[in-house]
Amino acid sequence: MPGTSISGILGTIGKAILNAIVNLFAALHVSPNILTLIGFVINIFAAVLLAMGMFTLAGLVVLFASIFDMVDGEVARRTGRVTKFGAFFDSVIDRYSDMVLLLGLVLWYAKLDRIFYAFLVVMSLIGMIMTSYTRARAESLISACKVGFLERPERIVLLIIGCLSNRMGAAMWVMAALSNWTVIARICYTWQETKRLERA
Repeated sequence: MPGTSISGILGTIGKAILNAIVNLFAALHVSPNILTLIGFVINIFAAVLLAMGMFTLAGLVVLFASIFDMVDGEVARRTGRVTKFGAFFDSVIDRYSDMVLLLGLVLWYAKLDRIFYAFLVVMSLIGMIMTSYTRARAESLISACKVGFLERPERIVLLIIGCLSNRMGAAMWVMAALSNWTVIARICYTWQETKRLERA
């Protein structure tokens, strides 16, 4: 179709594939929580590959695991099984998946005795955990705290790019810097909002 961009075509194809996968799981009545767990198990395998330095294969495995992360919520909506526990469980397992993947990287760099890069991954891990925590804690005090831009989807994309391009060091630099910057931004935003509420 004239004027249609390649990215638009790829996006349409990707949505069609994901929709077909969702329809399949919904037809099979697969529990959304089971899909969440499957994604986690696949990420454990990816973490083992990262710990062995098999970055390209690990990137492909993480990409595969992300499919389950993308469809579990939609399957819940399609099958009428959206629950508060499901949302909580999905969030908790996502954090475990993130930590396991970065743990694999820490083991790889420690094995190579590249302490600085191991430290960089740990800083990424701290930023990742605190990004999630600061939002959850802030939203117990204010209505919303979504400032910053390195949420989980961006972190996973960054990790996959690092794996597939064999530029993991650069990816960790970006992740460590931007995730901790997001934490600082959320602290500042929450401070401003709580002060505004106190004045009101």
